[in-house]
Amino acid sequence: MSHTAHIRSHRKPRRSASTLAMRAGVAGGVLSTLAVAGASGSANAAEPVTQTLELPTLTADLAAQTAQTADATQQAAANYQLQAERDAAAANAAKQAKADLAEAKQKAAEAKKKADEEARIQAAARASRNAERTVLSASSSTDSSSSTGSSTATGSAAAVVSFVKAQIGKAYVSGATGPSAYDCSGLVQTAFKQVGVSLPRVSQDQSTAGTQVSLSNLQPGDILYWGSAGSAYHVAVYVGDGMFVGAQNPSSGVGEHPLSYDPPTGAVRVL
Repeated sequence: MSHTAHIRSHRKPRRSASTLAMRAGVAGGVLSTLAVAGASGSANAAEPVTQTLELPTLTADLAAQTAQTADATQQAAANYQLQAERDAAAANAAKQAKADLAEAKQKAAEAKKKADEEARIQAAARASRNAERTVLSASSSTDSSSSTGSSTATGSAAAVVSFVKAQIGKAYVSGATGPSAYDCSGLVQTAFKQVGVSLPRVSQDQSTAGTQVSLSNLQPGDILYWGSAGSAYHVAVYVGDGMFVGAQNPSSGVGEHPLSYDPPTGAVRVL
């Protein structure tokens, strides 16, 4: 055995053929890749393609404009709402005005109807008085002494006449029955109460309370009435000598007047 046989050889081991082939393939692949990349880079360098994506930038001015637009939109909405409220109020006002006008027309029509009715009643009363004047004039022409009948009051009639004459000068107050003021039927009722005769309160009923008598045959104490019997609107007491005492109206109060002052349309006798 050689004295150098135990010493390892310093020569590098020979690589196997398979290892060398693998390394050569890797190197070739790398070179191919580089070649393709180089070719692609050359093509891109020849015809560069640039694509830019611009994003909006919110500047201070744009923010202010946006805020102003929002404020304007809000103000416009408020204006629309205010206008709508005004339109609704105007519509309601027009509706109320229409209703008020209709009510006013109705009241005016009712007032006119009432006035026409009162005018008709007064016209009828005047016509009745005119007719009675004609009768009185005819009676006076045939017998002037008979138009006033008896002029001397006696008994209860004298007491009634004395009472009504004592009230001359007192005030006329609608609904009053004395002692300081009277209306027409209140005076008549109170006068007859002095002699124990109970009469109805209103002139319509007093005009039918006794026996109907002719105006040409009146006696002191007879009740005179104006209008028709049962619907008379005024009464007084005949006191003789062609005179009567009655509570006429607020301006004249209780007074004594001749029959010609306001000729009555009828008379009743209760005494």
